[in-house]
Amino acid sequence: MYYKLFLCIFLFIVAFFKAQKNNQAISVPVTDEYFGVKIVDDYRNLENLKDPNTLNWMKSQTDYSNSVLNTIPKRNYYVEKRLELDKKQGYSTSDLKITQNDTYFYLKRNAGEKTAKAYYRSGFAGKEELLYDPAFFKTNSHENTHNHIINLISPSWDGSRVAISLTEKGKELSEVVIIDVKTKYIHPEIITHTNPSRIGGIKWLEDNSGFFYVYYPVIDINSDQFRKDTQSILYRIGENPEKLNDVFSNANNSSLNISREEFPAVLAFNPDDKYYIGILVDAEDFRKTFIIGKNDLLKGGKNWKLLYDKDSKVTYIRLSGDEIYFLSGFNTPNYKLCRTTTTQKNFKNPEVLVPEKKDEVITEYAITRDGIYYTTTKNGVEAKLYIYRDGKETAIKLPYVSGSISLQSKGKNSSDIWINCSGWANENQRFRYNLATNTFAAENLAPITEYPEFKDIIAEETVIKSFDGVEVPLTLIYNKNLKRDGKNPVLIQSYGAFGTSFSPFFARSYLVWASEGGILAIAHVRGGGEKGVQWHMDGQKTKKSNSWKDLIACSEYLIDKKYTSPKKIGIWGASAGGITTGRAMTERPDLYGAVIIEAGVLNTTRYEGIGETGFKEYGNPAIEEEFKSLLDMDVFQHVKKGVKYPATLITSGVNDPRVATWVPAKFAAKLLSHNASKKPVLLKIDYEGGHGNDIPVAQAYANLSDIFAFAFWQLGHPDYQPKEKSQK
Repeated sequence: MYYKLFLCIFLFIVAFFKAQKNNQAISVPVTDEYFGVKIVDDYRNLENLKDPNTLNWMKSQTDYSNSVLNTIPKRNYYVEKRLELDKKQGYSTSDLKITQNDTYFYLKRNAGEKTAKAYYRSGFAGKEELLYDPAFFKTNSHENTHNHIINLISPSWDGSRVAISLTEKGKELSEVVIIDVKTKYIHPEIITHTNPSRIGGIKWLEDNSGFFYVYYPVIDINSDQFRKDTQSILYRIGENPEKLNDVFSNANNSSLNISREEFPAVLAFNPDDKYYIGILVDAEDFRKTFIIGKNDLLKGGKNWKLLYDKDSKVTYIRLSGDEIYFLSGFNTPNYKLCRTTTTQKNFKNPEVLVPEKKDEVITEYAITRDGIYYTTTKNGVEAKLYIYRDGKETAIKLPYVSGSISLQSKGKNSSDIWINCSGWANENQRFRYNLATNTFAAENLAPITEYPEFKDIIAEETVIKSFDGVEVPLTLIYNKNLKRDGKNPVLIQSYGAFGTSFSPFFARSYLVWASEGGILAIAHVRGGGEKGVQWHMDGQKTKKSNSWKDLIACSEYLIDKKYTSPKKIGIWGASAGGITTGRAMTERPDLYGAVIIEAGVLNTTRYEGIGETGFKEYGNPAIEEEFKSLLDMDVFQHVKKGVKYPATLITSGVNDPRVATWVPAKFAAKLLSHNASKKPVLLKIDYEGGHGNDIPVAQAYANLSDIFAFAFWQLGHPDYQPKEKSQK
């Protein structure tokens, strides 16, 4: 009987495989030569997203992928479980903003609701009032699409007005409405061509009459002019939004030599600041930054002055009168907290308030009337809280051990400070801290819920030695009763780029995976920020290979320690994490049973695939040494004929503004053509999504449900194996 069942499943999968093999993408090879190296691109033609052949092939692959996923018995288990957990919690809140007069603004989504709505209340204990429902948003064309979600709220300094940013279908391009809070009057003017949740935010004027935002001249994501020549615009409420008052850009400030790819953004930290800060946002940790007198700019002046350049390695800048506070990475990879003044501008040899710590990275700080609170992390997963006052730093004991901490305050003239603590298995909790009594009082906007189904799930932090002896942090989330018999399905998530850390959060998704009998691992590979500036640098450009070699080392550790075995490991990466995941797959296909790549950066030798901002993270193809690294990390170019690759799920969003849909499509086409194994290769395009962000929660849950079901299927979980439909 077992043999018959196995044979039926085998024949079933083979039938799917043959059907897909008959639907190969058209290949029109192009050969490029860089520094004497010839590179053949078998699927350059797929880069034309206006070609009906390409569009039809992508659509047919998506239909095929859905038909295969539909055969998995528990395809929808995760989405159903998450909606059940939402119902148990009742509602969730996010994007909390507190004005200086103690008005709370936040997003709230009740269980069963498609998207969050904007609410406000006077003080923590005040009566909650609905402020704005995105279902009633009307665009400038007066059409009500009912598809928009709120991705950012920004109240004015006095809380009298709030700007609300809305987007749809994962486009990450926003339209902004302005509401008078007391009357709930919605101003007729709508701000367009912006992306405040990603770049620059919305920075209000001192008198609350308007704000700064970043404007995109071109919003067609398929145009080669998209995201170029952006401008910081000063908008005053009641004016025509189409009459752009450009105050900071290459067009307005040609002497500043702002490149076409940098995003010039204006920052304001306190309503009584005497200056505005202008930063040039790009892919790097440290940014070229300017300063201008507030009155000068508001009167039409252009007298921006260089505050510091990138080589000063300044980040997290804050103003307080003429004093400038910042974190310095200059000769200090774990950062130090520093201070200078607007007249001294000494960023390479400043006054050091808190020196660098050996094993802890300073991550953020908040200035209050009583002192400066700051947080640190060890290996990106162990958080601590301190206060600096009167020239001394003091550790503050947290209510419970936390993997990550975030701070919120009202600024330099208030003693109010809130600490948000969370961990992989601990729900985020918000506390108001009283310095005088050294006590924490819980102030949670959303209910703290008990989840008995997760009571046996634990998070284990360890470090493993990579191929070169460097210690790499590794997080493991699993049931404490799990046996180390080498048979457990493991899903390893990794990223390793842009200095971004995988910080602990209450990961219901991970807990659901673990409750189904799997191990969820997070490999904190080089290229991230878990261990400071150097950790990022050791995983970018010419050192990028460390990222995927670290992932491979983590995989081998789990096998060596009997957590799992080869072919029982799935690896999962998104965006820039596609390099880490994809190259681990192509370098060691024997290790893995499943590979999931979401909106992955998979074709780095193609300029159009990474853009000029990506040069600073991945490398510049015009520089020979960096081009060789781009070729080394190019997953598409490392797919070889005749190799047996693991089962692969490749996803993309048609509205993705960061990684064009053709990048995953090309990779899928080549993998289908070259793969010698009979494992499925699925390309799934989300025609209502983008880079994975700014979509309704049920849609996000459904995408995760497919990932988990696919991984469990391919890693051998018995509940996820397709069943024979009929036997004859």
